[in-house]
Amino acid sequence: MEKINLTLTNNYIFQKVFGKKGNEEILKDFLISILNIPIEKIEIQTEVSLEKHLEKNKLGRLDIIAILNDDTIVNIEMQVNDYHNFIERSLYYWSGIYYNNLEKGEDYKIAKRTIGINILNYTILKDGPYHEICRIRRDHKNKILTDKLELHFIQIPKFLKEKRKNQTKLEQWMQFIIQRNKTEVELAMKENKAIKKANEEYEYLIGDEEERRLAYLIDKNKKDQNTQIAGAIEKGLRRGLQQGKKEGIKQGRKEGVEQGLEQGRKEGVEQGLEQGRKEGVEQGLEQGRKEGVEQGKKAMLETAKKLLNKGMSVEEVQEITNLTAEEMKTITKD
Repeated sequence: MEKINLTLTNNYIFQKVFGKKGNEEILKDFLISILNIPIEKIEIQTEVSLEKHLEKNKLGRLDIIAILNDDTIVNIEMQVNDYHNFIERSLYYWSGIYYNNLEKGEDYKIAKRTIGINILNYTILKDGPYHEICRIRRDHKNKILTDKLELHFIQIPKFLKEKRKNQTKLEQWMQFIIQRNKTEVELAMKENKAIKKANEEYEYLIGDEEERRLAYLIDKNKKDQNTQIAGAIEKGLRRGLQQGKKEGIKQGRKEGVEQGLEQGRKEGVEQGLEQGRKEGVEQGLEQGRKEGVEQGKKAMLETAKKLLNKGMSVEEVQEITNLTAEEMKTITKD
């Protein structure tokens, strides 16, 4: 069996220490440190059963549900992996517990206060303290609308970064849960009998071969699920890239043809204008020359006529105007 480090962030170990019937005093002290309320009575509603949670290799939720003072339901969950949907998920589970605590026909007013406590091995709220409390509030003066809903997010990475001089009861419990500083854990056990009892339970669990096997199976199952999810995401990305490439090439060709036609039309118009101007100038010059010659010839013939009328001879006029003999004949005929 693969060796794993069994800390209290392991769902099974956490549930066995805090959610086992008979360990009510441990859970009670832990909840007092979180909620800061007196707890006279506590009843654990759920207890670990591997057969219930491992069915067809699919792991169920290993939450702890307890009733406090007969009027408050608390749901406690240890969450190691960030699936980027936990706020929505915690609201969904809270609403299910709140809905189901009323029998059909009972008055809504007697619905029990429902609190979700989420201990996270990652940071979900970037700003604020490591222990964040969320309630429903009115926009007007930020007043609390009801105390029926309360969500707690206890973020381990933030706790580890915070520097503190004196340990609160919750901070003692956090040192015990994360098991990073043995000195702090030993100090917490000396100051808090409930933590000492919880540690005894924890030491028994990690030393018992059968309990280790169950914790290993659950941990392995969770890792397998994460691997399958990661594989599915990678497969989806590959398919998306391939499909995107095909669609990109197709779209590129289409846009390339359109841009080519547009550019071709533009360049064709420009070249046509340039060619038209050039040919127009050439034709205009040619036509101008032709018309100029004709008009010059016509003027010369008129001049020749006038000279003949003044009594000059044909030969003299032809010499002056450079008209041909044939052109002179047209004048003398007139």
